[in-house]
Amino acid sequence: MGSPKRRVAFVLIDGIGDVSLPRLGYKTPLEAACVPNLDAIASAGINGLMDPVEVGLGCGSDTAHLSLLGYDPRVYYRGRGAFESMGAGLAMSPGDIAFKSNFATLDEKTGIVTSRRADRHFEEEGPILCEALDGMKLPSFPEYEVRVRYATEHRCGVVVKGPKLSGNISGTDPLKDNRPLLKAEALDDTDEAKHTAAVVNELSREISKILVSHPLNSKRAAEGKNIANLVLLRGCGIRIQVPSFEKKHGLWPCMVAPTKIIAGLGMSLDIDILEAPGATGDYRTLLTSKATAIAKALSAPSSSTPNVFVPGEDEHKPGRSDGYDFGFLHVKGNR
Repeated sequence: MGSPKRRVAFVLIDGIGDVSLPRLGYKTPLEAACVPNLDAIASAGINGLMDPVEVGLGCGSDTAHLSLLGYDPRVYYRGRGAFESMGAGLAMSPGDIAFKSNFATLDEKTGIVTSRRADRHFEEEGPILCEALDGMKLPSFPEYEVRVRYATEHRCGVVVKGPKLSGNISGTDPLKDNRPLLKAEALDDTDEAKHTAAVVNELSREISKILVSHPLNSKRAAEGKNIANLVLLRGCGIRIQVPSFEKKHGLWPCMVAPTKIIAGLGMSLDIDILEAPGATGDYRTLLTSKATAIAKALSAPSSSTPNVFVPGEDEHKPGRSDGYDFGFLHVKGNR
């Protein structure tokens, strides 16, 4: 009888690193906190600093995770919009473009984005507004299909399908509050990029028209809340074409990642996304459910492997009946 197959559980607590703070006696929050389990893991392991890609290169969640999973973002990265949209459940085909998007508040008189996040707690209203936007038409570009799906908090995924689209355009997000709404611009001199910028600018305007007239925003205004009369479009991207994780590393992979951008990244690498009841992309997540899902997936042959999320479908397919070799557990609920 051979030895049991070794399997890998990769647990990443995203954003937990920090700097020392004067009010904590120049300790980091982790140094000041009572975290006996993390202390035990650290004492039994190897500790140090890591640059995900290279020294001095600041990485976002998407590029850092690509690198941690063995893919050089300088070679494969094509924008984060596709990750967010696929993770939200929007299927993408070659040639489609997508955006990581925020519901935001715009002063229509001045064109100033007064709040880049209309409301961080948008779990009930976000899906309603996304439903109103999904399938919307662009008057000047009727050949394009627009798909919108709610993600987490104030975020949604937006996909544009149609001919001759380029991912090489800027977004509309000013990146800080109280700055003017930007127009999308071509980042190269191709006709496709210039055309795509025109399509996206009309998309931004038409989205605002729909949101302004939506009764949900009238209700929010009456309650003294920020209205969500704008969707900021940023991180334009296309679906990346890369070797699958299994082909690259020789391991059958799965992932628990309720944060949509990480789930979409996993899908792009052909990593199965497992469901974990009660797990969310924020601090209210049920961590025990995530851990249980990964533990079952990595266990010896079992028919109880958790279900796998299929983007763009309402159904689920069973996971690998003989378990997975590699399980990635993403934890974002740490604030």
